[in-house]
Amino acid sequence: MPKYEEIANIIRQRIKQGRYPANTLLPNQTDLVQEFDASRMTIKKAITILTMEGLVLSRRGAGTKVLDHSFWNKSTAPADQYRGMSRDLADIGKTLSSKVITFEVTFPTPEIKERLMLADQQPVYKIIRLRIIDGVNSVLEHTYMPVSLVPGLTDDVLAQSIYTYLKETLHLTFAGAFRNIQADKADEYDQQYLDCAPIDPVLEVEQVVYLDNGQPIEYSRSRNRYDRRAYTFLDVKNT
Repeated sequence: MPKYEEIANIIRQRIKQGRYPANTLLPNQTDLVQEFDASRMTIKKAITILTMEGLVLSRRGAGTKVLDHSFWNKSTAPADQYRGMSRDLADIGKTLSSKVITFEVTFPTPEIKERLMLADQQPVYKIIRLRIIDGVNSVLEHTYMPVSLVPGLTDDVLAQSIYTYLKETLHLTFAGAFRNIQADKADEYDQQYLDCAPIDPVLEVEQVVYLDNGQPIEYSRSRNRYDRRAYTFLDVKNT
């Protein structure tokens, strides 16, 4: 993650925690440069991110004012990177809990076998989890992982963060992910666990996550309530 995004995450969390209250000024750029050991341009990019989110307003000669609202009234996630929902939400000061609906070992369908590049009769974990953000049912995850690549997966791991387990316990390294984001109609699971009406739209994020050796380790479909979860792409390269 670029340093300006890390700094923006820290300042955002301080705003949400009230360390920088609404209608007060952020520390000036000279102080932020010294605190974060960063260039003035890096601090400017971090402030630009927060300005684009509606959290602050900068005026020449008047400093950077903390606003009492954000433009976005739903949880958002970056569309161009994936570090796991637990870490993404922790960075912006939100709480995440999980409810395991299904956890079983099964043989993959032809589609899942193709997505994960599996050999015949190679078993996978089938996992369905409800992700609850700040106490609100927000995302329903349908996840498949090869059993051979993820030994020792348990209910306790699923209740916390799978990606923390993969990185810190299994010491796996990721190369990236392919994502497809599209709208869909609410299915029976969405209606039951996300409180969707039959006519409600759902934002589905379909993805394959790859290890650094090119092997797919996850195929998933995340079903997001249209009014509770969104995905963003931020471009500040030219600022």
